[in-house]
Amino acid sequence: MANSPDPEELAAAIRTGRRAALSRAITLAESTRADHRALAASVLDRLAPLPQGTIRIGISGVPGAGKSTLIDALGSMLTEQGHKVAVLAVDPSSVRSGGSILGDKTRMHRLASDANAFVRPSPSSGTLGGVAAKTRETMLLCEAAGFDVVIVETMGVGQAEVAVAGMVDLVVLLMIAGGGDELQGIKKGILEIADIVALNKADGEDRPRAERAASELRSALNILSPPSPDWRVPVLTVSGATGAGLDALWETVLRHRAVHQANGAWQARRAGQRIGWLKASLDEALRRRVLSGKQARAALAEAEAAVGTGSRAPTAVAEEILDRLGLPGEPT
Repeated sequence: MANSPDPEELAAAIRTGRRAALSRAITLAESTRADHRALAASVLDRLAPLPQGTIRIGISGVPGAGKSTLIDALGSMLTEQGHKVAVLAVDPSSVRSGGSILGDKTRMHRLASDANAFVRPSPSSGTLGGVAAKTRETMLLCEAAGFDVVIVETMGVGQAEVAVAGMVDLVVLLMIAGGGDELQGIKKGILEIADIVALNKADGEDRPRAERAASELRSALNILSPPSPDWRVPVLTVSGATGAGLDALWETVLRHRAVHQANGAWQARRAGQRIGWLKASLDEALRRRVLSGKQARAALAEAEAAVGTGSRAPTAVAEEILDRLGLPGEPT
């Protein structure tokens, strides 16, 4: 990236809400170049501490549940109320190019043209958890730019999707009524980390079916341990198409925040997430630095050849690589 900006100037521009500066900082954070990553890290450090009072919402759901439509409607309702809404929509990456399909921005028509909204599609780049590798950085940059509601839309639902819970304040699991068993295709893990469950497309002829499904889900959730002693997961019915139930959904989000701020869980969750981010960043930096040297690259190439033929076990070869690089072993 030619003419790299001064990190102090870029941070100052982000604080004033300049979209061009925000987009540039996100691009730096998502870059694979070491100098870009270092610049993005410097900008983030200058933006700390972040504004208080923001809400980070993760929205996941089964394919076809209408996540983008609901987010478009919910976000538009919130901007009309005076909020600034950022949506981080993680798209599946192309297997060939690694690029993003970027379909969500075209589906969120209202938010994409809303002056008080910011929609950023990002490729998942193969990252587990349904979130992009740099979702955390992007989220914090948006908050520094004045967006008080950040919505992270994940790719789908499954065992790996629980990773989003490690970076947001609450998770909304979006579902639709259908075919009898409303839990079919839903992993227990995602239900256990859901703070709110919402049955979408509860409109027209489908509303009675959605109400029945909501009742069944409430019964099913009774057998699971609640996410906290002071919060039993509510099951709501909503419609992204008509806007029905969105006000109740937002009120439930605010009630969740009030309950967990009162008992200290909100603050503890954020603190734990920051520490988790530190450890994840350390793991990533260590791996990158260890494997960046010529000797490490040569050792890895030899190891890949041996493992690829099946003649060596990956675990043993990994330990040998570290020994060759002179790294100390684990204490016994």
